[in-house]
Amino acid sequence: MGLDITVASYNVHRWTGLNGRAKPDVARAGFVISEMEADVIALQEVLRPREGEDPLEQLCQQLGLHLAFAATRMHRHGELGNAVLSRFPITAISVLDISSSRIDRRGALAAQFDGPNGSLGVVATHLSLVDRTRHRQVQMLLEHPQLNAGQAVLLGDMNAWRKCKASQSLEDALHRHNNVAWPATFPAARPLLALDRVYARGAEVLEVYVHGSAAARRASDHLPVIARVQLRKDD
Repeated sequence: MGLDITVASYNVHRWTGLNGRAKPDVARAGFVISEMEADVIALQEVLRPREGEDPLEQLCQQLGLHLAFAATRMHRHGELGNAVLSRFPITAISVLDISSSRIDRRGALAAQFDGPNGSLGVVATHLSLVDRTRHRQVQMLLEHPQLNAGQAVLLGDMNAWRKCKASQSLEDALHRHNNVAWPATFPAARPLLALDRVYARGAEVLEVYVHGSAAARRASDHLPVIARVQLRKDD
């Protein structure tokens, strides 16, 4: 793990394509994941089958990626939740339940990586559509040990399509990129809303951009967002 790494966040829409009506197909979004060539990727709305072979594990084996997964709720086709894919070995994981009710299940998956230049924490999440709930969830995330123990990156579908208390709290507490505005990622066919974002603490987000390939515009209702992050060199 060097001083300059690439991270990404991607809502894969249960692998069901742009309109959510197609049969789940991990390969469709998997091709997009391979295109990005990111070091660490946070996935939201990841669907894993209850039994049988797991296409996500197979994809990670093909791409040489380590995998961490945490379910937030049960889906009729399996478990639905967040995942972290990484080129670096994962040395620790933890899960935070940020649900506001039994109906709206939400969570955050934290993973830690160690390298010659120190450790990095990554927190992957998918926040609520409701402003007040989303603000409470952000407060919980900002207190998460992984975001307060050295260099860390927060990735996910923040569902903040406009300025709100949740996004303001994130921007007050964490480092954001130097772009003029967040790049739009939703809907994938014609992006208008900047739902997917990357923040850092103890590290610097150098650049944020959207991966808008032809495959990405068909594979999910979200486009992936990618960021270059510069880490500090430990003394």
